[in-house]
Amino acid sequence: MKKNDLPEEKKSGRSILKSGIVLSIMTFASRIMGLIREMTKASFLGTGFYSDCFSVAFLIPNLLRKLFAEGSVTVAFIPTFKSYLEKGDDPENRKNTQEFINSTATLVSFLTACIVVTGILITPLLMPIFCKKPIDTGAANYLEQVQYWMAQKQEITYLTRIMFPYLFFISIAALFQGILNGCKIFAPSGFTPVLFNGAVVLGTYLLAPHTENPARAMAIGVVSGGFIQAIFQWPFIRKTGWHARLISLKKTFTNPGTRKVIALVIPTIIGMAAYQLNDAVSTAMATRAGEGIASSLSFSLRLQELILGIFAVTIGTVILPDMSGLAANEKWDDFNKMLIQAMKIMIVISIPVTAWSLVTGREIITLVYKNNMFDDKSVELTLGEFRFHIAGLVFIALNRIIGPAFYAQKNSKLPTLAGIISFGANILLVFALTGPFGGNGIAAALSIASLVNTVFLFIFMKKLGTMQTRRIIISNLVYTLKIVVMSVIAAIPCWFLRPVLLNAFAGHGRLISAGAPLAILAVLFAVIGVLELIITKDEIVMVIRKKL
Repeated sequence: MKKNDLPEEKKSGRSILKSGIVLSIMTFASRIMGLIREMTKASFLGTGFYSDCFSVAFLIPNLLRKLFAEGSVTVAFIPTFKSYLEKGDDPENRKNTQEFINSTATLVSFLTACIVVTGILITPLLMPIFCKKPIDTGAANYLEQVQYWMAQKQEITYLTRIMFPYLFFISIAALFQGILNGCKIFAPSGFTPVLFNGAVVLGTYLLAPHTENPARAMAIGVVSGGFIQAIFQWPFIRKTGWHARLISLKKTFTNPGTRKVIALVIPTIIGMAAYQLNDAVSTAMATRAGEGIASSLSFSLRLQELILGIFAVTIGTVILPDMSGLAANEKWDDFNKMLIQAMKIMIVISIPVTAWSLVTGREIITLVYKNNMFDDKSVELTLGEFRFHIAGLVFIALNRIIGPAFYAQKNSKLPTLAGIISFGANILLVFALTGPFGGNGIAAALSIASLVNTVFLFIFMKKLGTMQTRRIIISNLVYTLKIVVMSVIAAIPCWFLRPVLLNAFAGHGRLISAGAPLAILAVLFAVIGVLELIITKDEIVMVIRKKL
């Protein structure tokens, strides 16, 4: 049988595997650089005043990035772009497709430029949300509290204004990524985060001695990294035969494809705004809960995203174009098989990683962050939050897979509604848990809210009529229970061996005292886990083996 004569399902499977491997390598490299970036931040800023200020300042442009860059491209641009490509390669369709790209590029550039200028101007008005004004209760240290509050407002405002242009550059980069991904080219976009993180690290080391504090050096690195992400992808766009040029606003807003993108984006932005406001509310509550909590939450989340991103982002990015194609051709059986398989891949990765991280969390944080400004107090603060964050890993991973299943069918309203419900749950839990549990309560609230989001995405599947909801739920629930049991079995020997290893390697630098036990426990856990999967003839392992 010739390669081109393979059944569509096998060709699709090979496409996912091949693209997934390439993107996984790129994503792994970017996560390693992201880890180095966070280690740089921990070393220069710790969990003190400037670290809190940087975490809050980066939150605002980063939140808008998720709304206008990632959200718009995933939900609206790629499915619409794919629908143009599905119509064929005749001159008339190519002309229409190019006009659509130009219109979208103009729309993104115009809107984000307006938001950046407005954001820079109104930043001081946002500070009362994040900076709690001291109340005069006659306390002896009231004057110190006032001085701290004023310095905090001033520094966060300054850092936010430096980083706001990042939104413009990263939105253009996201559009370029959408074009490349729509053409099933994943490597260049997968590599750009490596360049971004490298720019932040290099900027911090080079500029820290010449700026008032290291946080400002990191902020300049963020903006430089966003610019590099955009410009790096341009040559690859040209190789596809497409380009992105600015046209008049009149042509932009009358283009049918762009109008479709706007129609898809508006409800999505509302839902994602609600979801992303979780971060804003959590950060605001963290800054009010005490010094170091906002930055320690940031360090904890970065660890979770490091673990999550390598696989969840990869699978979610790769399957969206293929699922969009299957949906366009109404191949619903293949669509559901792809969704179930992708979800099981997330389960077999995220649950064991969660179990291992709960056992070795302290050593992970010590190895990654403990240096200079990041001391034992910072480790302890971050550890408690990390345990609650990592508990929600599987739900966040599943959301990254289920969401594209809705977007592939050009339905953004139902995941939007699920996001709003999740947001409401998170807000209530943050207010309820922050007081008694501090940062741990904020982390727990996010994990529970992610579970709520997953539950409602399953509920809303029934409304589409194209997704085999009962089959998807039962198949994945049984598989989840199996992987939980296997993960616990693999974790028990690690739990008992951990103190023995820590004592054996104690008294050396953190690379040995924390790194050596981590490496040994990782190998032990992995060996037990892989043996369990082979002995039980796990279906995902068999599928991967067959495709390889």
